[in-house]
Amino acid sequence: MSVEPSLEIRLRRVEAGEAIRKLIATYAVGADRKNDPDILGPLFSTDAEWHLEGVADLFGREDIARGLSEIASTYVTWSLHYMVSPLIELAEDALSATCRWYLWELATMIQADGSEADTWYGGWYDSRLSVHDGVWLFDYVRLDSRIDSANANPWTGKVRND
Repeated sequence: MSVEPSLEIRLRRVEAGEAIRKLIATYAVGADRKNDPDILGPLFSTDAEWHLEGVADLFGREDIARGLSEIASTYVTWSLHYMVSPLIELAEDALSATCRWYLWELATMIQADGSEADTWYGGWYDSRLSVHDGVWLFDYVRLDSRIDSANANPWTGKVRND
């Protein structure tokens, strides 16, 4: 026989889902502001990890904030992140979770020859999160890039998000 979770646990699960969705949305805001370290840094636990194969393996909040900012300054000159369909799997106590969400991004990226190209970029993020002093933070994030393709026509009407 199954025992229904307490009202407290059920409420904690609802609040956790909303907090995690807000964390992901805030990550997108920081990313679209050239990986602003003041926005992105506080989203990670002190000993968090961030990975993108062939690009960066970052360890610790400060390294992640600095490293993501460097990626934006040397590789991505403009971006618009769509974080799509977060699949949140909460632990029974709703104090930790895993989450996968899809990334669909319009970006202007610096190419190997130094030129800029408007680019379709996409994949998915896999993450582990937990509550730290009452706040949900990323403990681990891995971006699995699946598409990185120059667009045939330049984006029009874009405003640099410096």
